[in-house]
Amino acid sequence: MTAVDSIVRTLNERFADATRIVTPRANEVHCELSPVGINRLADLVCRDLGAELIAIAGDDRRREARVFFVHYVFADRAANWFVHASVRLNGGQPELPTMAPSHYAASRFERELRDLFGIDVLGHPDPRPLVKHAFWPEDYYPLRKDANAPSFADDGRPFPFTPVGGEGVYEIPVGPVHAGVIEPGHFRFSVMGETIIDMKSRLYFTHKGTEKLFEGRDPMACVELAERVSGDTSVGHALAFCQAIEAAAQAEAPLRARLLRVVLLELERLYNHMADFGAIANDTGFAIAHAHCFRIRERLLRLNKQLTGSRLLRGTLAPGGLVRDFEVPVDLAAAIDAALADFEEIVAICLANTLVADRLDGTGVLSAELAREYGVVGYVARASGVDIDARRDHPFAAYDQLRFAVPVHTAGDVRARTRVRVEEARESASLVRQACDALAGLKGGPFRIELGRIDPFAAAFGIVEGWRGRIVHWVMADHHGTLHRVKIVDPSFFNWPALSRALTGNIVPDFPLCNKSFNQSYSGNDL
Repeated sequence: MTAVDSIVRTLNERFADATRIVTPRANEVHCELSPVGINRLADLVCRDLGAELIAIAGDDRRREARVFFVHYVFADRAANWFVHASVRLNGGQPELPTMAPSHYAASRFERELRDLFGIDVLGHPDPRPLVKHAFWPEDYYPLRKDANAPSFADDGRPFPFTPVGGEGVYEIPVGPVHAGVIEPGHFRFSVMGETIIDMKSRLYFTHKGTEKLFEGRDPMACVELAERVSGDTSVGHALAFCQAIEAAAQAEAPLRARLLRVVLLELERLYNHMADFGAIANDTGFAIAHAHCFRIRERLLRLNKQLTGSRLLRGTLAPGGLVRDFEVPVDLAAAIDAALADFEEIVAICLANTLVADRLDGTGVLSAELAREYGVVGYVARASGVDIDARRDHPFAAYDQLRFAVPVHTAGDVRARTRVRVEEARESASLVRQACDALAGLKGGPFRIELGRIDPFAAAFGIVEGWRGRIVHWVMADHHGTLHRVKIVDPSFFNWPALSRALTGNIVPDFPLCNKSFNQSYSGNDL
């Protein structure tokens, strides 16, 4: 009996309120539950079976059925199965029991549901808004279908941060406006001398309504929007969206397209990891390494332009495969290897420098226990001993046909997060070479397939290991074939809160270094 068969059997035997139990894809179980059953299901799949909560999506269905739905996606990394549970709520007074006491990630998803849909989460331990800022009208819920944007006026009310008191404790506010082109975020430090006792962040200053922009549009025309969720993750978000649409249409892209998707995703990983290494070195005062890493980054961006016509690799992906076919230059892998060798020289110089090492070692430690409690993903998780990578755990594109290692370190400090980036850059170069070799062996082949009909109000999702970590795009179409709802979970949504725990006990001047070692996206979080 497979894991999916066992879960279906358990739902039938132990969950009297479970209805519409289906397996739309081989490794997925979808069901509908009453609100009182969702915590029991979470206990079963997470505590007993070892899965984790990766997404919660609200869904205003009042026009069709006078109800709201809340959809939960649980994923098992060991056996690559998923449970998708939908909870039906009253359309007039939507209420939901909280999952926050046992799932930290759920607590933030639930606050988001309250802010964007007006769904009351009963028993939630933190009543403060997450997305809404003080000048948002109390009765404005922007993801409801009948939402109309009102006039906004900042009334000057401060966000209710939890104060830290005691003799000698003082606060340092930073942001939300920062130097350069960085997006806004407010960080409030409680400090004793130079030692950070606590740090609280406030984001969502540039909430763009990205998920709302998908609604009512043809899925085939929305890749450009997905590419702009977070500019440095154009391929990652576009690929997650394309895979979600393909899952909804019960289709798989041709092998040539899947191999080219690997090439594009790894090129994105390479230029970001190399740039991040230079930025981390710069925050230790080693500016020459920063200059050289950005020189190599520019080299890779020009290579991207040569390959696809876009420095950020935009305009290439489409549901069903690729927008157009393109030939991979015979010297692409060699060019990547040359850039990697250049990068390795900079890495060796930096890590041998005792002044750089002194700043990296033991700074910004995030323990494995905290990493698991916060549900962090990507290089932040892998640097803290959490062995997680969607390319291996939930294979997509052509990763199941390629060889790669997942670098994992246990120190959880800035050095570990730096070393994971370096080792992943090496793996990316290897993956590009393997994909190029496989493409040469294919000698052509289709690059795209036409997608069939998408069933209305049937949920599907795509999962990608972007360069920051796991990306989830959850999609649902309506009766007209246009998008009813798109939910996006950027890795930054999981990783931002853990930064404050990594900073505790460090000194204030280490904040830029710790922050850069996490390097989370404001745009990907502030949807």
